[in-house]
Amino acid sequence: MVPHAGGSALGRLGEEAAGAWYLQHGYEIVQRNWSCRTGEIDLVCRRGQLLVICEVKTRTTDQFGSPFEAVTSAKRRRLRRLATLYLLETAPTTTVVRFDVAAVQGGSVEVLENAF
Repeated sequence: MVPHAGGSALGRLGEEAAGAWYLQHGYEIVQRNWSCRTGEIDLVCRRGQLLVICEVKTRTTDQFGSPFEAVTSAKRRRLRRLATLYLLETAPTTTVVRFDVAAVQGGSVEVLENAF
């Protein structure tokens, strides 16, 4: 079984670290843990006309693979559906939507921009 950080203290720490990374890089945090019946978006960030949908994966080790590997094709499809629902609900004035994956491991944050 692959360790899962969703809802755990470890997951929350990872989301805080990823949020701090976005703030340091000039983004505004629009939403944390936006959810609906379909699922949850970890972070929604904005910089200018760019809206970023970010999936955060937190791991203590890479024993079960990198955090990036945990974002499967099914997870990517779900995030695309969630992003559509988010945009329909919030109707932001955004021209570009980007999907990022933030890997938090060993106290460091690595963000793969435009991951899919």
